[in-house]
Amino acid sequence: MKVNNALVCILKSKLIFTILTFLSLCLSYLTGFSQDKNLSTVANNGWANNSVNTVIFRKNSLVTFQKTQYTAYYNEDQFVVLAKRKLGSDNWEVKVSQYKGDASDAHKSISIAIDGKGFLHLVWGQHNNNLNYAKGLVAGSLSVGEKTAMLSAKENKVSYPEFYKLANGDLLFFYRDGGSGNGNLMINRFDIKSQKWIRVQDGLIDGEGKRNAYWQTVVDEKGGIHISWVWRESPNVASNHDLCYAKSKDGGKTWQKSTGEKYRLPINAKNAEYAMQIPQNSELINQTSMFAKSTGEIFIASYWRDQDSEVPQYHIVYKNESQWSVNNLSFRKTPFSLSGVGTKRIPISRPQIVAWNQGKLQAAALIFRDEERGNKVSIALSKNILNKDWKVSDLTTESVGDWEPTYDTERWNKNKILNLFVQKVIQVDGEGKTNAGPSLIQVLEWKPDLKSF
Repeated sequence: MKVNNALVCILKSKLIFTILTFLSLCLSYLTGFSQDKNLSTVANNGWANNSVNTVIFRKNSLVTFQKTQYTAYYNEDQFVVLAKRKLGSDNWEVKVSQYKGDASDAHKSISIAIDGKGFLHLVWGQHNNNLNYAKGLVAGSLSVGEKTAMLSAKENKVSYPEFYKLANGDLLFFYRDGGSGNGNLMINRFDIKSQKWIRVQDGLIDGEGKRNAYWQTVVDEKGGIHISWVWRESPNVASNHDLCYAKSKDGGKTWQKSTGEKYRLPINAKNAEYAMQIPQNSELINQTSMFAKSTGEIFIASYWRDQDSEVPQYHIVYKNESQWSVNNLSFRKTPFSLSGVGTKRIPISRPQIVAWNQGKLQAAALIFRDEERGNKVSIALSKNILNKDWKVSDLTTESVGDWEPTYDTERWNKNKILNLFVQKVIQVDGEGKTNAGPSLIQVLEWKPDLKSF
């Protein structure tokens, strides 16, 4: 009888374990993915009916100031939510702001920055509309004040807001003035001493009413500003073409080519430096990533389809010494076509690229998401960015849907620790939305493992 009772207890324990495991799997499926040791959960109510929280042009989704890390996202009710934590902690302070955005348009992402005095700057809900900008009330606080203009002029057709921090604590603010296929790049600067915004460039890259530039930007270790971009001739993404470049050594006032030749502003299709000639209808994507050194090395990550192939591949375009070259990473196998208007549902994400010194070599990591790999957070590593020996692996065990990578540039630049904003989202093609329900907002941490090379 005692034996039977013991057997019953064992069977009950196994049944309970099975039920708990099943419930855990169900929760994992519903919320995005399970809690991994390298994932810190901010909240469980992130808007996931499209990709607005995870679009790659968020500058920034995460940002560190001193020993505090900040993030922002839309919750299931489309309110802008701000959060912060002490580095090394999993305890996030979360505050729902007074501002509600139109999260149903995936262009209308949230961008944040912390200036050199510790004040939060917030822009949200931008797609050819009036500027939505607010500033923190107190240094280190998640509370923001009333909406305000920066300069008032040319702030009624704002898209793609991006913040970049300079070494002295000032902020740069990039945005497009105008529409897709017909817009110009604007640059403002926030002076932390005067606490005022000034205009640095009024139409740095001019589409001449015929096209617009989709850019990516990086600030190097000495404060040099580097921009690369593709041209688009119309709202159709298939009209993306070519890859151009410019840099500034004086905070954006004057610009030059990689050769040092000074640009006569504004930059347009005729006087731009072309790093790579890529024709229209090449599945060339816009708004990707790059990194650069003050010594002249420039690396731009993107994807497109070479003319002799049906498969779009990740590429790294680089300027090393005297000429532009390209490294085709060549590890993808599946073809797809990129065309149409609005936010597209694409089987791969736009890539992020980070790099670090590995002895005398330039090691690098390309972060991406691909249906070929089950839509996980994936990473391709190489100890030499110029070689083709890229090792591909996954950083999550489960799908993140139609996520794209964004990361904390301040923490990477200072500590070489990669913190990625991660959320499982679903994007319906052509600016649609689904009824997926909320999902987890998480931060994934990764460090280069030099022993793995």
